[in-house]
Order: sequence, then C-alpha cells, then structure tokens
Amino acid sequence: MPRIVSISSLKGGVGKTSITLGLASAALHSGLSTLVIDLDPHGDASTGLAVDETIPDVASLIASSNERAFAEEAGSSSWNSLVGKPTLLTNNPVTTGSVKVARGSARSTLVDRQEAAPFIRRFKRMVEAAADAYDVILIDCPPFLGTLSSMGWAVSERILSVAEPSLFSVAGVVINKMRPNDSEHRYRRDEMRSLFGDLVAEPVLAESPVLQRAQGAAYPIHFWPDEESVDPAIDFTRLLAGLMADI
Repeated sequence: MPRIVSISSLKGGVGKTSITLGLASAALHSGLSTLVIDLDPHGDASTGLAVDETIPDVASLIASSNERAFAEEAGSSSWNSLVGKPTLLTNNPVTTGSVKVARGSARSTLVDRQEAAPFIRRFKRMVEAAADAYDVILIDCPPFLGTLSSMGWAVSERILSVAEPSLFSVAGVVINKMRPNDSEHRYRRDEMRSLFGDLVAEPVLAESPVLQRAQGAAYPIHFWPDEESVDPAIDFTRLLAGLMADI
C-alpha cells in the first residue's frame, strides 16, 4: 500500500502547495512512484508539475465511471524527463521514479458544493484501486474546509497542516517559511513546539528564495542546478523520510 498524505492549510499563502511540490521532488529523486492529486481549484500544484493541460482534470476523473482512473488516466509530469540525470545531491542518480498528476482545475469547486459522504466513499474506492500503482500519494487540499478537503483527509494516513511561524498561523504542524534570524519567528516556532509537541514535523522549513525560483520555473528543487538548492532539497528528503516511516 502507498503512503497517503494530505497537505492542508485553512489559511492561504503559507506555502501548502510548495510543500506538496517539495515532497513530490523528494519522492522523484528517491526513485518512488508518486501520484499527486490536486484537489485545490487553483491548480497550482499541477502548474508546478508542468502537467499537460489537455489531460482530464480531477473533477472529470472523480466523475468517471472508471474507478481505476487515478492509476490509468492521471497525466505525467514533465519532471519525469529528469530521472537518471545527475544532481548536486548524488553522484549515482536513480533510474526509477515517476510523478503522475490528477490535474487540478476550477471545475472541482462543483464537487465542493455537493454532500460530502457519497464523494468520500467514491474517492476512497478510487484511491484504493490505485494503490498498487504508487509508492506515495500526495493530496494537495484546498485552503478551506469542505467536501474536497474532507475527501482528502478521509483517505489519508497522515495529514500535514502547514503554517508560518507568525501570530495568526499557530495551528499548524509543518512550520514553513521560517526566518531563523527573526526573533518573532523563533518565538512562534517555540510556541508551536510547546503547543503541539511531537506533532511538529522536523525539519522546520526555512524561507527559501531558490525554492520559489525553482517552483516558479516548474522544476523540482532536487534537480535545480544551484548550490542554494541543496539545503531545502535535503530538508524535503528528511520530511518525506519521516512520512514514509512506519506509523
């Protein structure tokens, strides 16, 4: 069975999709077969993964009569062309690994207006039907609570709640966009650790201009040819390793 993880935040702008893309990059670099289900109507994860916009969107897949649609009809990320190429992290690049995408689109808001229970049941069957095709399934949830987020949470073994270390973002588990030299950020980081204890994921993810550049270019951080990319790539590899460990 794959490790199924939802990445969520009920506050926009905290870097939820950046976490999804960083984990997908780590999985590809590790040689894992990965499915990203983009339930966010903005579809930013799909854009960052450079998936062909002509493939069926996630709303179409969910409505499909094919319950194996996530395994058989998800589109390939252009990142897959990088498999086997050397990186700054390893001299022996993996020759396996792939990222498939259930493409996000604004049409998924139609699902969010529906009663949750029937869609949760169908979504669970579809994810279970895809289980033998992937090592990890990452679900990028929308930044609001509704049917779409409920679907993602219902099928997940782990739910990552993303937050910045600031006054109005203390209800999170993954601390993102940390500025280590900022006293306010250090205070809020320690506050989160005090509130949530072992539920706070390690490592804390630092604010990273190079991550923004790589993801803006629809490129995986692990393959970005800049020395500045090494530290954030290692952090995402560590975060993925924690998620893949036995619960």
